Amino acid sequence: MADEKDEIQVETPEVKESRKKGGNKKLIIIIVAASVVLGAGGFAGYKLLASKPGGNAEHAENKQETTSKTAIVALDPFVLNLSEYGRYLKVTIQFELSEKENEEMVKQKTPQLRDTIITLVSSKSLSSISSPEGKFQLKDEILFRANQIIGLEKETFKNLYFTEFVMQ
Repeated sequence: MADEKDEIQVETPEVKESRKKGGNKKLIIIIVAASVVLGAGGFAGYKLLASKPGGNAEHAENKQETTSKTAIVALDPFVLNLSEYGRYLKVTIQFELSEKENEEMVKQKTPQLRDTIITLVSSKSLSSISSPEGKFQLKDEILFRANQIIGLEKETFKNLYFTEFVMQ
């Protein structure tokens, strides 16, 4: 083993030039392939999302119907202690109701909603709600408990929105 000498490879200008050409060809192929994929994706997205002629009026009517049937109820901001000592959360929540008629009943049940939200959120740790998945899970839990409080057979709350979410 000691008799073997390390061979030093000397690159001639021809070898360097041929290596550069091979690298340039690969780069060009990658760029062309990426352009084709992006172009095809853009075209497919355009075709899927483009509405049919005359469909804009129908879409606007449907959107207006759904917004007139629903209502948004905003709760006052919460400042909560999290389960970890010295960690706080300021959150503002707005509920989207499935039917506008339930708005008055929800306003009457606001103290129960606030209590449930305070109890639930203050039991969470910073790490469990700091990720996007944690926020989605928290939304689901709040929606589930809020619908239980109202107690109707069908769900009163369609969705909820965090309009402010500040952790310290």
